[in-house]
Amino acid sequence: MGLWARFKRVFFASTGAALDRIENPELVLQQTIRDMRDRVPELNNAVAQVMATERLLLKQKENLATQKVELDSKIRAAVKMQRDDIATAYIGQLNQVTSDLDRTDVQAEHAQLASQQALKARDNYVLNMKKRTAEAMQLISAAKQAKLQEQLAQTMEAFNIGDDASTFNEMREKIDRRVAAAEAKLQLGAASVDNQMADIEREAMDIQLQDKLLEYKQQMGMLGTGSADTKQIEAGSTSTDADVIETTAKESSQSG
Repeated sequence: MGLWARFKRVFFASTGAALDRIENPELVLQQTIRDMRDRVPELNNAVAQVMATERLLLKQKENLATQKVELDSKIRAAVKMQRDDIATAYIGQLNQVTSDLDRTDVQAEHAQLASQQALKARDNYVLNMKKRTAEAMQLISAAKQAKLQEQLAQTMEAFNIGDDASTFNEMREKIDRRVAAAEAKLQLGAASVDNQMADIEREAMDIQLQDKLLEYKQQMGMLGTGSADTKQIEAGSTSTDADVIETTAKESSQSG
């Protein structure tokens, strides 16, 4: 092997190895997806041009068919008026229109077939693009997972659990203390003065509602001056006062 051939082999081998190290599979796949997506508008424009040609030929075919019907009517009218010269001129035009119509009909059929093929090709490309995109996304995900696994492997190689065990235990203890303090604060907050005041306000509201109910009953004459409810309330008040006086008297006698 000559010196130059050996030099080229070493050069290409070194260049290929360098490119392999530099080349990022994720970036290459993402760029490939972008390139495929960028081609879709170009394909749509090409298909639109083919379809426009088809529509133009169909319009020409329609116009020629209309002219053919009109010329046939004019020929019949000229013959009826015994104007053979005019009828002959119209017949010449009719022959030309008929020829143009036949040629346009063939062209329209070809254009219609071309449009169908263009649409089919565009749809196949879009379908293939979606399939390739899904495969590329799976490969990108696999590449990311492989990269994470490589980083984890490198970390585990330099990780000595005996040296860092105390650090983990210390951090765990600190976190446990923070969690316990947060739970204690939450428990204190549940029994705070604000909550007690809210209970008192609810109790006061219930009392006001009961008083309002009694007021309505009294206004409607449902209680009366000597009703059982009123007497029960008065009796309860009297018995309570008597109990208090009796208790006070007993305490005075014992102390004397």
